[in-house]
Amino acid sequence: MTTAKKALVIGASRGLGLGLVERLSEDGWEVTATVRDLDNVPPALTATGAKVEALEMTRLESMDALSLRLQQQTFDLLFINAGVSGPAGYNTDQASDADIGELFVINAVAPIRLAQRLAGNVADGGAIAFMSSVLGSVAMPEGSPMALYKASKAALNSMTNTFVTELARPQLTVLSMHPGWVKTDMGGDGASLDVATSTRGLVDVITAQLGKGGLQFLDYKGEKIDW
Repeated sequence: MTTAKKALVIGASRGLGLGLVERLSEDGWEVTATVRDLDNVPPALTATGAKVEALEMTRLESMDALSLRLQQQTFDLLFINAGVSGPAGYNTDQASDADIGELFVINAVAPIRLAQRLAGNVADGGAIAFMSSVLGSVAMPEGSPMALYKASKAALNSMTNTFVTELARPQLTVLSMHPGWVKTDMGGDGASLDVATSTRGLVDVITAQLGKGGLQFLDYKGEKIDW
């Protein structure tokens, strides 16, 4: 009997994170998922059968506590999905320093902090995936209505590059992933993709990349994106 692959999905209470848990569970993965509040676990997440852990991405002590609870566990996939849109529509003068700081901490710094704590839990031949965005590509000039969000994702991509260099585990696959424009709270109702289509693609791309090693910036179809 083949042993089921194991995944840890960060930020799974709704949207893309919840969709990832659903797709992975459908594929027979054993999934651990994090939410901010264990007293308010969505029924849809409970229905997947995933083990649920608490994590607040803005608190280092919460990251440390999760790392301690999981220290004996090994995963084939760590997917760090947590992120915020920030002060959308604001230019750099309208957004407050506090809003800008929060955006960059949550979208760029916190995912790396968590990855540094949990990389040792990912098996050789496994993968760490960060939810990035095509807007994080500095080769893409568009995105002015979300200039600060775009900059935060570019910062995440840059920090991911440094993280991979410092990690020095070439056998580990690290993916910065663009989910497409998805109908979520962040993407809005006018988006071109539903959550199921995006997350089906993301999971298929990850599965195909397991064991290949190295760092890539890919979309939900597996197409490469310029950094």
